[in-house]
Order: sequence, then C-alpha cells, then structure tokens
Amino acid sequence: MYLEGELMKRNLQTVDVICQHSRDGSVIPMRVRVFDSDGDLQTYTIKGYRLIKDHGTRTMPDGVYVDGNTLVYECDIINFGIKKMIRLYYQPTGTVWKMSV
Repeated sequence: MYLEGELMKRNLQTVDVICQHSRDGSVIPMRVRVFDSDGDLQTYTIKGYRLIKDHGTRTMPDGVYVDGNTLVYECDIINFGIKKMIRLYYQPTGTVWKMSV
C-alpha cells in the first residue's frame, strides 16, 4: 500500500495505465494516460521499464512510502522529443495506478 502524507499528496497522481498481464502473473505497463496542466488527457507509450524488486516497506527516492506488496515501475516515455523517466505504483489487490509527478 502506498501511504500519502502531506508531501506525498502533491507528488502522486492517479493515472490510467494500459498494461499486459502475462500468463506467469507479471504485469507489464504499455501506455499511461495523464491530465496535463491544461486539463487535457495526454497518452504516452512506455518505451522501456524496470520493475523495482526491493521487497519490504520503504520510502522511494521521490518520497512515496510503499509496502512490500506494491509494484513499482520506473518507465521511460518520450515527452516533446525528450526522454523522461516516470515512476508508476500499483497495488495488485487494488485497481488504482499512481504516478509520481
């Protein structure tokens, strides 16, 4: 579970993620949809990802506190021709994806 303190509330945004569920149970993020500062929905294709496999409760570099069940992905997207890394958080028991911004 991700816990949201006052600082974390400003850093996490609920997003739509299109993902693939493999037969071995793994989840692969494919696209992410977010609202930009103008309120328009933007879709980004994930060009590469890395599943962070640290188990246990911890605070991530962006200040988000997660437990051992949270799937954490570092994903590369292209935004206005510039490669950018985003971090996605997903609880397998929940239905909500979060992205640190």
